[in-house]
Amino acid sequence: MTPHAFIAMPYGTKPGADGQSIDFNRVFDELIKPALVEAGFDVFRADQEQRAGEIRFDMLQELLVADLVVADLTLDTPNVWYELGVRHALRARGVTLVQGPRPSQPFDLYTDRKLTYHLVDGAPDPAHLHDDRDSLTRMARATQGAWSGRCSSPVYQLLPELREPDWRSLMLAESNEFSDAQKRWASRLEVARQKGRPGDILVLADETPSRALWLEAKRTAGDALLALQRYEFALEQYEAVLAVVPDHALCSQKKAVCLGRLGRFEDAREWVRQLTRDHPHDPECWALAGRVEKDQWMQRWRAGAADAAGGQPTPAQLREAAALEDASLCDAIAAYRSAFTQDPSHHYSGVDALILLMLQKHLGGETDEAAFERLRGGALWACLTAAQRDPSDYWARASLAEAMLHDQPQDVILHKYMAAVAAANQDWFALDSSRQTLALLLDLDYRPLEIAAALKVVDREIALAQPPFVPRQVLLFSGHRVDAPGRSPPRFPPERISQAAAAITQALDALEAGAGDFALVQGASGGDLLFAEACAARGVRVQLLLPLPEPEFIEQSIANSIGGDDWRTRYFALRSVLKDPPRVMPDELGPLPTHANAFERCNRWLLCSALARGVDRVRFICLWDGGGDGRGGTAHMYAEVKRRTGRVTWIDTRQLGP
Repeated sequence: MTPHAFIAMPYGTKPGADGQSIDFNRVFDELIKPALVEAGFDVFRADQEQRAGEIRFDMLQELLVADLVVADLTLDTPNVWYELGVRHALRARGVTLVQGPRPSQPFDLYTDRKLTYHLVDGAPDPAHLHDDRDSLTRMARATQGAWSGRCSSPVYQLLPELREPDWRSLMLAESNEFSDAQKRWASRLEVARQKGRPGDILVLADETPSRALWLEAKRTAGDALLALQRYEFALEQYEAVLAVVPDHALCSQKKAVCLGRLGRFEDAREWVRQLTRDHPHDPECWALAGRVEKDQWMQRWRAGAADAAGGQPTPAQLREAAALEDASLCDAIAAYRSAFTQDPSHHYSGVDALILLMLQKHLGGETDEAAFERLRGGALWACLTAAQRDPSDYWARASLAEAMLHDQPQDVILHKYMAAVAAANQDWFALDSSRQTLALLLDLDYRPLEIAAALKVVDREIALAQPPFVPRQVLLFSGHRVDAPGRSPPRFPPERISQAAAAITQALDALEAGAGDFALVQGASGGDLLFAEACAARGVRVQLLLPLPEPEFIEQSIANSIGGDDWRTRYFALRSVLKDPPRVMPDELGPLPTHANAFERCNRWLLCSALARGVDRVRFICLWDGGGDGRGGTAHMYAEVKRRTGRVTWIDTRQLGP
């Protein structure tokens, strides 16, 4: 993501306080814009907008959503003070103040830190211009990198209970360039989310029009990865958001889920303790505390039973081990009950507390029968009202079915579960969540006939759903094309093709690549096609990701090579045997962003798509001469995979022999 900077300043040549004219266009062109570009910003000044229409719409939209506003206070210009006031009123941070020489300081901002730049003859002073640029670059970076809790707006400093509006409420009703770009981006993000493609989401997250959208994209990517049970990588996305906005409620809650699923129970417990202290009336925080305690309870008795049995424990051994962990079970029940008490419509937590109380009774623990019946009645009411509000809500129907497991006859239970799975719309992950609850009850021998019958209903629906393909290994490849005629120095000359093919075969042999593995590669002449052909021959499922529309890609990356006709024949022969058609980047991710390189973007797409399938599964093979390149190149992919997994195979083209 390239952050946006909006400049609030006078335009053209204006008389200064001493009567000398100041050329503010030169101040912008020679000082402000170069300094901000050096700091990594796209720079917008309202008077430079060339589109037809009302300039106020563009100015206001940029002013509200820009990551940084630079206000030039050299003169007491009404439009600058107006724009600065709007920004201070609606955004708590992200402002840098600059000014040229002036006889007195504005009283309202007298104590605020400002950069004073130097002028000579009404233009930036060449003797100080380099230092002034460096100072503004550093200030812009410091403002952008400041902890989000550091408030720079005097409005929010004086009104500590005031909260910034959500970024969506800052979108103008009038369509404008920013809102149009945001809508197109959001549509692509939603398609990727619905298709369960977190790799696409991660690429789109780097291409957002503003930081607010970047935060949303990272959270969305985290949610998609969490649904795919990629807990470590999902945690990275939530922590990236929390590094910018430490009090982001949703990401704080999802972080707790990831920590628990990764078995980091002490970290998860401490994290949710802090959440419940900071948000004592939030049912979601208490439900998370219950989930963490429940996960730890299950881990403790499962591990204890396995140790006692010296292998696969029997149901009796599982029950005995679970009964010994009553204190941990009580902690989970208490947290879920707190969530339900805070919000009686929170049916998930009510039913979770009910199921755990059912198991506690089943395991011989002491329970308050009157309290149990009150909870049961409240949970049933919450589930029924939720189902009435939205009859297609799978979770409401599934919770209602689970609430029936305590004492209802088998036919009633089956009816409720059949109604639930009918609303699942073949959502494999939702169905699997229900399956896990039933499997827990069956493991502890709770009403085994009824639970087994309900489990059969859920399993039958899961079989009809499309389960996610979970590969044993994800084989990621990046490599050089065959050199063009006369390339100097040579990188991958045609006479080394056979040696490269043999080296790729050897690398795949070492990884025991075969059916059940998944390969990601572009498909250009040279290393890409050699790798893809070798994988396909072994039964590996190969997915080609193309940076350009297929005809254009073939023309640019295959047909114009030495032996182009042969490479093109090989490409179509490969394509004809692949299970999945090539995915084309402009179709999947939208047009290429300004200043971006299609092939580097595609490499980032490959990398994100591989990591999203499981960081621990990724094996990177590269056919590479070791040369440096930018973000998204082979060097970047090599470093990133090596940092995460260490599972890299480098075939050095310089060592392939004659």
